[in-house]
Amino acid sequence: MAPLDVLAKVETPDVVAAAQATTLNALYGEASAHDILKVAIEDLFPGRLALVSSFGAESAVLLHILSEVDRTLPVIFLDTGRLFAETLQYRTQLAEYLGLTDVRTVTPDPERLAAKDPHRALWMTNPDLCCFVRKTEPLQRALNGFDAWVTGRKRFQNAVRSSLPVFEADGHRIKVNPLIDWTVADLKDHAEKHRLPEHPLVAQGYPSIGCVPCTSRVLPGEDPRAGRWRGLGKTECGIHVDTEIDGSGI
Repeated sequence: MAPLDVLAKVETPDVVAAAQATTLNALYGEASAHDILKVAIEDLFPGRLALVSSFGAESAVLLHILSEVDRTLPVIFLDTGRLFAETLQYRTQLAEYLGLTDVRTVTPDPERLAAKDPHRALWMTNPDLCCFVRKTEPLQRALNGFDAWVTGRKRFQNAVRSSLPVFEADGHRIKVNPLIDWTVADLKDHAEKHRLPEHPLVAQGYPSIGCVPCTSRVLPGEDPRAGRWRGLGKTECGIHVDTEIDGSGI
């Protein structure tokens, strides 16, 4: 292989993003969530950054911090077609409460749904593919034109996320995780201090909320995400799993 071929292989977009993530973690990995968002929006990815939110049980905190930094930043919301009515109502309520001006609701491709899930029962036979068609594919389309995106993942949520960095390579993009080291107590304190409205299903025993068929109440002492895909041997929807090409944590 010629030297230039080697150089071209090394400097692929994926490799460049991984190197960039390493540098950004060294520079800003210890910064506050507010400062991380601010530098990402204003200095690192101006006009090329979006925040992806499920408007779920823990979403209000990150969205509130965003509202303090830049209420005009695009916020991508994935409506899978199987969400709780309470989640759709909460999206509208919270966006209005925080003054967010660019919430973009993204839906699955109707033709893909007709081909892959005509009876709305794919979640029972192939939950990974169901998530891929209803969440991963729509998000991939929605992120066209963006170089980076913000997530609300926290290390305490499950073992997969326990070692995540603030800045993370996601193919040729960068994922920004400002709340990665926040605890349950941190989230609760922030929400109470700023009087943030709570997702109505939290009080009913749902600390983690996804689609109706794959979300159940969590019993005292269980992992907060135990109610997601219960009994299916699944912990992530796929949008945060780089190697999953056929199909949670936003």
